[in-house]
Amino acid sequence: MIKTVISIVVGAGLGIIGSQYLFVGSALSLIPWGIGGLVIGAWSDNRRASILNGFCYGFILAFVFMVAGYTGTASLLSRLPFFALLGLFGAVCGLILGILGHFFRFGIQAMRK
Repeated sequence: MIKTVISIVVGAGLGIIGSQYLFVGSALSLIPWGIGGLVIGAWSDNRRASILNGFCYGFILAFVFMVAGYTGTASLLSRLPFFALLGLFGAVCGLILGILGHFFRFGIQAMRK
């Protein structure tokens, strides 16, 4: 449970950093996001945890990124459902990265035995 909370905090932090400070307006922001997802998956204790942690990480990262970077004229509240929908895409990406990170850690260890 604590690793899930940490995954959420890391996702929120990277979302804010990506929208305000680092690689703003560039696809290069995907590099630290991808590395973060792989690390979270490798850090997870088992495959199920890597799926949950990756999903939460990806959703929060995408959602916070869009909320923190929103500068439109319409109210932010009116955009939240759309941001949540796009956050689901981020969640799927985070889930995939979490599984890959877990596989890289445990799959390589299993192959060494």
